[in-house]
This record gives sequence, C-alpha cells and structure tokens, in this order.
Amino acid sequence: MNYWKNENWWISNYNFCDEVRRGIDIKPGIKLHDATLRDGEQTPGIVLKKDEKVEIARRMSEAGIHRIEAGMPAVSEEDRSAIEEIKKLGLKTQVFSFARAMAEDIKMAADCGADGVVIEVPIGKPKLELQFKWEVDRVIEMSLKGIQAAREYSLYTVLFPYDTTRADETDLDRFLSVIMAECPPDSIGLVDTMGSALPMAIRYLTRYVKEKTKLPVEIHTHNDFGLSLAGSIEAVLSGAEVVHCCMNGIGERTGNCATEEVAAALQLLLGVELGIEMQKLVELSGLVETMTGFRLAANKPIVGEGNFTRESGIGADTLLKAPLAMFAINPGFLGREPRLVLGKKSGLTSIEMKLKALEIELDQESKSNLLKDVKNMGIEKKRYLTDEEFLGLLKKYRKQAKKSGS
Repeated sequence: MNYWKNENWWISNYNFCDEVRRGIDIKPGIKLHDATLRDGEQTPGIVLKKDEKVEIARRMSEAGIHRIEAGMPAVSEEDRSAIEEIKKLGLKTQVFSFARAMAEDIKMAADCGADGVVIEVPIGKPKLELQFKWEVDRVIEMSLKGIQAAREYSLYTVLFPYDTTRADETDLDRFLSVIMAECPPDSIGLVDTMGSALPMAIRYLTRYVKEKTKLPVEIHTHNDFGLSLAGSIEAVLSGAEVVHCCMNGIGERTGNCATEEVAAALQLLLGVELGIEMQKLVELSGLVETMTGFRLAANKPIVGEGNFTRESGIGADTLLKAPLAMFAINPGFLGREPRLVLGKKSGLTSIEMKLKALEIELDQESKSNLLKDVKNMGIEKKRYLTDEEFLGLLKKYRKQAKKSGS
C-alpha cells in the first residue's frame, strides 16, 4: 500500500522510508484537544458569545475532534453557561474545562458537567522569578491540591505546567518527582508557552517527561518562531498522545498550533488515523473566521482561500486534468476547486483555457494580443485580474471577430 499516493493526495514517499521512520514512537489513538473556545478566544479582540461557542463545538464534534476545551468557568457566567450548553448537546467528543489550581475553579468545572479539567500552574523560570516571585515548592503544593480536588469530582485531570520549555531543569525534575510520588494526574501537559523550543528540544522533553512520569503526554505549542506544528509533530513522533490546537491557529501573540494543519499533517504526512473529516474541518475554519472576525492570510496552509489558485501559465492545462501534478493535496479532498487567474505570469494556454470556459473562440493573433493586454493590466494593477476586468479587455477582440466574420 502506498500511503503517500492516492486520489486525494500525493505527498513525499520519503516520509515512509525505513531510515525516516526508524526510532519514532507514535502511540495508538492519538487525540486532538481543540482549545479554540478558550485559548483561541484569548487572541486580543476576539470574543465568542455562548451560542457561537455552542455551534463551533457542535461542528467540531461532527468533524471528529476528540476533545474540546470549552472554556474557563471562572472567567464569566457566560463561559460557565456555554460549557453547560455544550455538554447538554451529548456530543461524541469529550468536553474539558480550564482551571487554575484552586478548589473553587475545579468545582465550577465539575458543576458545568465537564468530563475533564486542564489545571494550569506556572513552571517556567521567567514566570516564577519575574512574574510570580514563587519558589517551585509553592507550585508543587498548589498542583497537589488541584489534582486532589479534581479527583474528588472524578474529573479526568491534565496537569498543565505552563512555560515548561523555559523551566529550570532542577525545578522541573523536583516538580514531576513529588507530583508522581504524592498525587499523580491522569496526564501531563508539555507546554511551549512562548513557542521558543526547537523541535529537537520538544523531542527531548517529551521523552524525558514520559520516562519520568510514565503518564500520557499532551503537547501544547505556540507559534512565536513559526515552529508550533513542527514541535507538535515532533512530540507525537516521540510518544506524545494528545495534541492541543486551535482552529485557524488563533491564540495569544502569534497563535497556537492550527487544528487543521496538525490534522492534515498527522493523517496525510504520517498516515496516523485520527478519524478527522478534513472537508468538515475546512468548513469549520470558515465559520470560525466569520465568528471571530480574524481574517486568514490567503495562503494560510490547508484553509487559505488562495491555496489552489494559479496565475503562472506553466502547467495551466494540467490544473483541472491532473491537480496532483500541481498540488500535494487534491482540492476536491478539502471541498475546494482549483482556480486559474490571469495576470502578469499568465501564458497563452491560460488565455485559451479561460476562453474555452467562456465558450468564446478567437483567432491566434487575437489571443496573443489579448495575452499582452492581460499582462500589461496585471503589471499596472500589481495583482491578478478580476473576471470583470478580463471581460472588459475581451470586448475589443470579440468586436473584431464579429467584424471579420460579417
């Protein structure tokens, strides 16, 4: 079986060669934990109302997302109500709450009906030293109380020591040792809060935390250096079981690892069966973009509206006949269509394809002159032409064709 090649995608076969796959430790049952409704909403300027959160959660479940971090009850009454309403939907996905290591926060999570709770505590040295002025023993004490409270409510507990990748090694070792000895959670978050760890560092930390705790590891990365996806993938290759992510990569500063990107990378590039329906995820991306008002770049991976648009004349005739010659993913697999636009980089084949779509015939000289006009307008406008602009240029040549035929 060729995992890299089918009607929906044709990616690098080298992803599956023995030398590349040797030493990786992908656990069965990898899950995506989507935090759009909590961490994504922390994007400055984004506010999601209760009904919007409920609809996004419903659509996430339909797409196959395994866990939804539905909010932080302590933030507002609306957040609490949203989590309750999401839980009432009876979705196939698990619903998690986010909480500080405080009994009242964890009680709120339980009261909302959450299946699990993500308990945050700081562990990064800059956080402890410059922000909180705490010693690691205080963080340990808080964590133990938080885990114990979650246990009392039978909540699945993710201990979330944020800024893990900037933790002092001695602090991190002591933190994990005491937690495991006294009151272990169900899983441990490996949190690259500032997006400042190289994938190799994520690999090291994933293996270290798994060896130290023997617990499932949940990777949570940010994109400050453009490495959030690479770090998350490296964590999965090193044994992490859960990837935290946000739709469209929204989140604080440069954002979180994008749900649609990690889903595509795991399923297509690694052959990991997630059960995620990519077309529904693309549709959800558009919904989240509309509800948040957070505009995506046209070339945003997987969901950008311009991803399957070609202006270059090279290969224009292949675009529709054999899209996998031009793209790694067949646009149809994502519910999209390839699009040919005209501008400075167009060629005669592009003009001929456009005319054929319009069911218009021109002689060779007219087509060549029309191409020159298209190129000149593309240069003048510093962009590709709209359909209206192309039709405007075409009028002259259609009139000439009528005259010559009369």
